[in-house]
Amino acid sequence: MSVQDIQAHFRANSKTREFSAHSAKVHSVAWSCDGQRLASGSFDKTASVFVLEKDRLTKENNYRGHGDSVDQLCWHPYNPDLFVTASGDKSIRIWDVRNAKCISLISTKGENINICWSPDGQTIAVGNKDDVVTFIDAKTHRLRGEEQFKFEVNEISWNNDNDLFFLTNGNGCISILSYPELKPIQSINAHPSNCICIKFDPTGKYFATGSADALVSLWDVDELVCVRCFSRLDWPVRTLSFSYDGKMLASASEDHFIDIAHVETGERICEVQCESPTFTVAWHPKKYLLAFACDDKDGKYDNSREAGTVKLFGLPNDS
Repeated sequence: MSVQDIQAHFRANSKTREFSAHSAKVHSVAWSCDGQRLASGSFDKTASVFVLEKDRLTKENNYRGHGDSVDQLCWHPYNPDLFVTASGDKSIRIWDVRNAKCISLISTKGENINICWSPDGQTIAVGNKDDVVTFIDAKTHRLRGEEQFKFEVNEISWNNDNDLFFLTNGNGCISILSYPELKPIQSINAHPSNCICIKFDPTGKYFATGSADALVSLWDVDELVCVRCFSRLDWPVRTLSFSYDGKMLASASEDHFIDIAHVETGERICEVQCESPTFTVAWHPKKYLLAFACDDKDGKYDNSREAGTVKLFGLPNDS
């Protein structure tokens, strides 16, 4: 598919629909590996799970139990029934959508702000506000180890091959550690300011970082060199997502649009208009559908009340 083909697809499929999810702002959205469910985590201390039915999301369940904001969540890489939430209440919880129950509550040392599941499904890594990353065995739910870092850890991720562990930090660097040994391999000066987020492309060719300098950088996984930059945003880049085929990269910030770029050329495919800053974006694992959540207010009655909605872009214009 050429850039023109993808642009034509979104000219016919540019509708955004919103779905009520929470009673406060939504921090994180993520799709299950089979694309049948979308989970959201919120400042209201809960997670919600929706089922995707053709062109709409239907709320399936609300997941209560955390005592503080659910800042990030992610799904098991190949089991579509399990997801894990990271909370400021110093715990993570693993949930099973088949019975809508928490199957494990794991206490951690600090207020958790980021979480990821290893590509092989064996390990969960969770980072806290004190820059400690804890590694948890996903089967036994026991602690495998923890690392205290001397820099501000923003986002964490394994590479697709599961043998390297990446951290973005407050000095604008990407730190790369061997896995499971966690020995420092390289530190890349990626940005002149705070390096905020990192995502790996599903094809394994690239990873992208977003920074406080409002730039998105695209990196060659094997060479560890910057291939190109995307510079259409004006505010710090908070969230990134690659489409399932690796052809598109969505990036968002406090700008009132989400930029959707063609990965190989850097061209703009389209812009998704928003009325407020975007906290989280996630491409569907099999379709050109983008889930996202913004800092929306419920303006009907009280403009200070947060709307707590989840949005879906890429729906047919005639739907």
